[in-house]
Amino acid sequence: MRIAVIQASSQVAKNELIYSVVKKYAAGAEVINFGCFGNEDNKYSYIEISVLVGLLLSSKSVDLVVTGCSSGQGMMLACNNMPGVLCGYIPTPMDAYLFAQINDGNAVSLPLGEEYTWAGEENLDKTIAKLFSEPFGQGYPKSEAERKLEDTRLLKSIRSSSQIKMTELLKTLEKPLLYKVLSKKDVVEYVLENGRDEELSLLITELKKG
Repeated sequence: MRIAVIQASSQVAKNELIYSVVKKYAAGAEVINFGCFGNEDNKYSYIEISVLVGLLLSSKSVDLVVTGCSSGQGMMLACNNMPGVLCGYIPTPMDAYLFAQINDGNAVSLPLGEEYTWAGEENLDKTIAKLFSEPFGQGYPKSEAERKLEDTRLLKSIRSSSQIKMTELLKTLEKPLLYKVLSKKDVVEYVLENGRDEELSLLITELKKG
């Protein structure tokens, strides 16, 4: 399993914490840290990061993305606009557990600024621990697991039918947003090297030429 860590530039100070906690609890997974980092020239908003999350998941370069912004809500909403992304908002350990077991998504968004008090680091640790405490998609409660998993299957099917492809979405983006997204070289190069969507890779290569 490949897991990407990437959060908005507004929360650069939390990046190393997120990365270390995910590595701690995602046993056996390859965890790739895309920042955002403090030494980057560009600053990326949650909107721009959500498109990068879409690229990482649509290309099948990674299996799961752990992300976040100040509230966590904005990132979750933005990510859920991306083709192939099912992102959950996980402010607490129970939210993380229920999302993993019931919704079986491929991205999670953490609140990294709002009400992040002295207990914030402890809560984040417990939240990520609970997220990876069991394999995803087992259903909950166990007595209702079959029904819950069928609902999740239907949700994913409806979302897939109602969304355009990532290649089509990229063509509709405003040029400043598109060029800003493509300026995040570590993500773009990773997608081109590891992605399994040839059409998407070809389009990114063409767009990079400007």
